[in-house]
Amino acid sequence: MDKIKVTIIGVPIDLGADRRGVDMGPSAIRYAGLKARLSQMGLDVQDMGNIEIPQPETREIQDTTLKYLPEIVQASEELCTMVAGAARDGRIPLVIGGDHSIGIGTLAGMAQVKQRLGVLWFDTHGDANSPRTTSSGNIHGMPLAVSLGVGDDKLVAVGGSGHKIQAENVVLIGIRNLDQEEREFLRQTRVTVFTMRDIDQLGMKEVMRRALDIVTEDTDGVHVSFDLDVIDPTEAPGVGTPVSGGINYREAHLAMELVAESGIMSSMEVAEVNPILDTRNKTAELAVGLISSAFGKSIF
Repeated sequence: MDKIKVTIIGVPIDLGADRRGVDMGPSAIRYAGLKARLSQMGLDVQDMGNIEIPQPETREIQDTTLKYLPEIVQASEELCTMVAGAARDGRIPLVIGGDHSIGIGTLAGMAQVKQRLGVLWFDTHGDANSPRTTSSGNIHGMPLAVSLGVGDDKLVAVGGSGHKIQAENVVLIGIRNLDQEEREFLRQTRVTVFTMRDIDQLGMKEVMRRALDIVTEDTDGVHVSFDLDVIDPTEAPGVGTPVSGGINYREAHLAMELVAESGIMSSMEVAEVNPILDTRNKTAELAVGLISSAFGKSIF
């Protein structure tokens, strides 16, 4: 069998969030042995290094409802180009962040290669705000809405104008913290949302069975976006915006193992690892383990 080819792209960005530190996420994940772990599994791994991101101290916020908009647009365009290039070369882009604004560039890049992309979005939050609904102006709370074609014109136009994904092909998993207007937006779309209550009642295996059915229906690829804050902070303390009551270690690994078993993943991103808030790089090591599971590492 041909080796699975993976291209790692680092995006050390924290411009999309108020809390500093997630810009060090790519370094922490690499330090936890990402490339070595995937190579040991027999994958063909190349690391493209990091996109260059300006420090917040060197920039001024021009619009408090869209903080650091020009810088994030530029980073997203560069990420879009790199992701699309890797995918066209038959490689699986693996984007490591950085705050979750990276989703804008990743999905824009994949949309240039795939006609219809399914999306598995693991997150505590909906990331479906817009300049009209945001209470913080933080763009890391907007990438899903932007990718659905809703939000600031400059963000929506990254990688080409219009929506990059279809709502009926998107599944959110692990949701437990939504703004009211964000909740209303998601209800009005055809996005499928599995909250923590759904996981408690149905179990992760059943949630993933249903989710995989949705994201593979009439699609030609599936993107997996994994925000580490979906995991309970007792097990993943080093995240940008921790919220109690998340999925546990084994539920997270089972979800990724089922992704690997399905054989449908065409791209992946891991977001919001914050080493400043972590304990001995515990969260970054967990991220590497979950990535490994998504690419096929098994217990036996």
